[in-house]
Amino acid sequence: MNESSLRPLIGLSLEQLRDVAAEVGLKPFAAKQICAWLYQRRVTDIDEMTDISKAARQRLKEKYTVGRERPLAEAVSSDGTVKYLFRGAGDRQVEAVFIPDRDRATLCVSSQAGCKMKCSFCMTGRQGYHGNLTTAQIINQVLEAGGADVLTNIVFMGMGEPTDNLDAVLAAIEILTAPWGLAWSPKRITVSTIGNIPGLKTLLDTTKVHIAISVHSPYPAERAGIMPVERAWAVRDVMELLRQYDFAHQRRLSVEYIMWRGFNDDMAHADALARLIKGTSSRVNLIRFHAIPGAEMAPSAKATMEAFRDRLNDAGVTATIRASRGEDIDAACGMLAGKQSENTI
Repeated sequence: MNESSLRPLIGLSLEQLRDVAAEVGLKPFAAKQICAWLYQRRVTDIDEMTDISKAARQRLKEKYTVGRERPLAEAVSSDGTVKYLFRGAGDRQVEAVFIPDRDRATLCVSSQAGCKMKCSFCMTGRQGYHGNLTTAQIINQVLEAGGADVLTNIVFMGMGEPTDNLDAVLAAIEILTAPWGLAWSPKRITVSTIGNIPGLKTLLDTTKVHIAISVHSPYPAERAGIMPVERAWAVRDVMELLRQYDFAHQRRLSVEYIMWRGFNDDMAHADALARLIKGTSSRVNLIRFHAIPGAEMAPSAKATMEAFRDRLNDAGVTATIRASRGEDIDAACGMLAGKQSENTI
């Protein structure tokens, strides 16, 4: 049997696994058994599913494989951050980043190989779009990244725009949060988006995960210059949508704001940002720009970022400066690029 012709079991829901069970002559309750082996015991081989008969396991193996794939490569930062390279889509690989931080351990996962959004400051956006990851490929990052057993948080902030691969992302969130899956609280998951309004609304209506919105400028023309998505879905309209939802209690909304020297880091920008997000109960994460090849803009000075933060705080907006992690291995915000036909990072 050609391994590449086998279908992965990870990435399938309980309902889908009931169909699989029926296909190989098992009772519907076997789907829950398979779920437990995949997502709780985290087996890597069908033969490890010992409460399923040997004959049934053999029938499963004729059409399916667990689907776990080890990282192709990894790189470890001086600060403990680890970047992993996984098989992606369209002959491209994708990257995931494990970030340990005292009592937290966060995994930043990718949802696409490349990206269609073409943000000028992002390495992923510069490489173009090469394909959507499957639900199995998203869940594989969670199961295979080193430290997966100690993860406390998952952020969809890796390569790709999550709302542009919404079906796979929603299916992955279901597996992460369902009792038959990894049984995580949705409060441990954050999905970042540039503001695809239809996709964002679906995400808001069908899940309870935290939301992060990439803003980077409160001025429409300026934002459009670095984020073409502004022409399709204006950030003002995004904020109007977000005002219709409750972020004052269990669910959290954050605004991501990369800062560039002399571009978006003066007090006028701080005041305009405060006005833009008024009424959304959002917090602002200020992010130092990490230079990428060919980038003309430079990062804001530390003192400038602190003054910007204080201005927002004075305006009643909770704002913090995000600590940079993994920059020495190109694992920081905006630097994920993957590799083409190379098992190196």
